Amino acid sequence: MINILWVDDEIDLLKPHILFLEKKNYNVTTCNSGTEAIDVLDDAKFDIVFLDENMPGLTGLETLHEIKEKQDNLPVVMITKSEEEYIMEEAIGNKIADYLIKPVNPNQILLSLKKNLDHSRLVSEKTTSNYQQEFRKIAMDLSMVNSYEEWVNLYQKLIYWEIQLEDIEDVGMFEILESQKNEANIQFGKFIDKNYSDWFEPNTDAPIMSHTLFKEKIAPKLSKEQPTLLVVIDNLRYDQWKVFEPIINNYYKKETEDAFFSILPTATQYARNAIFSGLMPSDMEKLFPQYWKNDTDEGGKNLYEAEFLQSQMKRLGLDNLDYEYHKITNLKTGRKLVENFNSLKNNDLTVVVYNFVDMLSHSKTEMEVVKELASNDKAYRSLALSWFKNSPLLEMIQLAHQLGFKLMLTTDHGTINVKNPSKVVGDRDTSLNLRYKTGRSLTYDSKDVFVAKNPKDVHLPSITMSSSYIFAKSDLFFAYPNNYNHYVSYFRNTYQHGGVSLEEMIIPFVVLNPK
Repeated sequence: MINILWVDDEIDLLKPHILFLEKKNYNVTTCNSGTEAIDVLDDAKFDIVFLDENMPGLTGLETLHEIKEKQDNLPVVMITKSEEEYIMEEAIGNKIADYLIKPVNPNQILLSLKKNLDHSRLVSEKTTSNYQQEFRKIAMDLSMVNSYEEWVNLYQKLIYWEIQLEDIEDVGMFEILESQKNEANIQFGKFIDKNYSDWFEPNTDAPIMSHTLFKEKIAPKLSKEQPTLLVVIDNLRYDQWKVFEPIINNYYKKETEDAFFSILPTATQYARNAIFSGLMPSDMEKLFPQYWKNDTDEGGKNLYEAEFLQSQMKRLGLDNLDYEYHKITNLKTGRKLVENFNSLKNNDLTVVVYNFVDMLSHSKTEMEVVKELASNDKAYRSLALSWFKNSPLLEMIQLAHQLGFKLMLTTDHGTINVKNPSKVVGDRDTSLNLRYKTGRSLTYDSKDVFVAKNPKDVHLPSITMSSSYIFAKSDLFFAYPNNYNHYVSYFRNTYQHGGVSLEEMIIPFVVLNPK
């Protein structure tokens, strides 16, 4: 039974309301003053308090403060005759659950009870019901989807329901959604098999991809009239953007939100270099051999993004704009940029590459603590959100808002929780990534991979004359036969990227204006 404490110096006048609630099986304890209410709270447990604001002696606001001192999580509904703004602000500041203006009728009280005490159950039931209705439509869409636009719409729909369902009590519904995501990735792998190579042909209807993003989406928005902050968060999944969005909405309003496709491999050295150069990897290797490094080459693979950006700005006729490039790889460099952010206000474009999410996903492989904290997609989202709320990046966005910057936010690729191994055999020069391999004489299970036997077909460089590429589909990861069981145990349920999945390939590009 729900136990209610109702505090009002004219409690006798509320007898009809109390009888109404008792008939609905609520148990109501009454008090005539705030002092009495504080004493009663010491001796009994209550689920919610209805509190009159205007009482002699200890006022409603003073009583509210005392209640919150004792039981911060106890819901308190403030009831008042006054509509004065300062009273509302004071009550809201003290975390009231609801605010009702006298005279109140019994149904208002009942609605407030359901809103505050039955909220989780009612939301859970409604969400489950809505998803059950949507389930068949998603299943039907899955059998018919045949264009990149339809895949974007379907993936966004799956993300919406994943976030909606993550807090509900019906675990079975979430498991059904997971099975739909798995099926979607299987079908998406077949779609990429069939269409990816064609996207590079002239006059083909192709999505915006890593190498066309800057020219098609970023460059047209740049001007000398308003400074722009372009943030590239390495390895940001679309679902992570959706949980960041409400925080950013406190400072910015969304102008546009587009999904684009990461090139393959969905790995930083390929996809992010493609964004900044505006070129596919084979063209980078040909035109900028001093900057490009293949998988088997020694040294960092993303050391020349600023140089690639400079070349692209010049090629697009944007070299009249003042711009800077910054890469944040640790907390110290992030803090330093926050401290010096005011110095960026005269730039037309400031580019910030933020590596945290990438480090998080890789550290999950290496660190048992992070494995515990990010054991599934829900936990991974939560961990990324917790970081974002306390990050120098959010401080930069707040400062950019104050200085009137336009904000563009994007990523180079996403990541997927890998669960199932796929055996592969290659020579000692084969690349090491778990989601893609390039090398000679690769042996693999053809149903598990998207194959580029001729790298030129997908504009990738060849390490040797007979090199090919294979990309793992869905939630697979490559494992070598020797020491197989240890290898599989170590990498299963870790976040990896480089292959073919909705999570890795379909990623956000968002343009926002300061509020």
